[in-house]
Amino acid sequence: MKKMTICLLLLGAMNAVTAQKINLGKAVGVVSKGAKALTFTNEDAVKLSKESVDWMDKNNAVAGPKDPYTVRLNKLFGKHKSQDGLALNYKVYKVKDINAFACADGSVRVFSSLMDIMTDDELLAVIGHEIGHVKNQDTKDAIKSAYLKAAALDAVSSASGTVAALNESQVGKMANEFLDASHSKKQESEADTYSYDFMKANNYNVVGAYSAFKKLALLSEGSTQTGFEKMFNSHPDSEKRAQAIKKRAEKDGLWKDPGTVAIPKTKLTK
Repeated sequence: MKKMTICLLLLGAMNAVTAQKINLGKAVGVVSKGAKALTFTNEDAVKLSKESVDWMDKNNAVAGPKDPYTVRLNKLFGKHKSQDGLALNYKVYKVKDINAFACADGSVRVFSSLMDIMTDDELLAVIGHEIGHVKNQDTKDAIKSAYLKAAALDAVSSASGTVAALNESQVGKMANEFLDASHSKKQESEADTYSYDFMKANNYNVVGAYSAFKKLALLSEGSTQTGFEKMFNSHPDSEKRAQAIKKRAEKDGLWKDPGTVAIPKTKLTK
């Protein structure tokens, strides 16, 4: 998930004073020379994903069980803790970055600033998209790449071809690399399809996927890079993807014109 452009003034007005930028270690950008020899299993992906998420949970403000953000997320996704054969767990990071991600271990993390600008239907679509990356094993590729960039393990990986243990500093760097990872256009398209099918199968309003992408398109217009960015360059061509969703919804007889889509000026999480 690469960084995207966001309006600094909008975020400054919308986020609480207590919100923080997500805390991650600095990536070192080192790729092991033994990468090609590395045997990387699903179990490795789950283990390393859990280590990354545990590190992020410890180093960021996590909304408590009675926090309005947690209450809202549980209301939306409480029945989707076991989804499509996946065991999922959900938490909210109270940070200024706009983001959401899911990991190979089933951890789903949603950032409070995303919840501030997305309706319930839009959140269902966005998180459904992230779950799609897990189901399609895209997150396995992402965590493998993050592991290789965070760990200077040339000798170990060349000699054994297996995943070696990381120290805490390396885990933090791996978490950073994972969060900044991008998926291929094919992977993004397949996750879009998964999200739409998830919405349709659960009788949610599929137009939420359309309006979510419309908001991402709006956020990317005419802004410059700021310290608050985090999410949606991994979702390129947001306008085209919104139109693709509209076309499918029309074909399915599920299209309902939402009118003009705009970024809300007040928080949607109360």
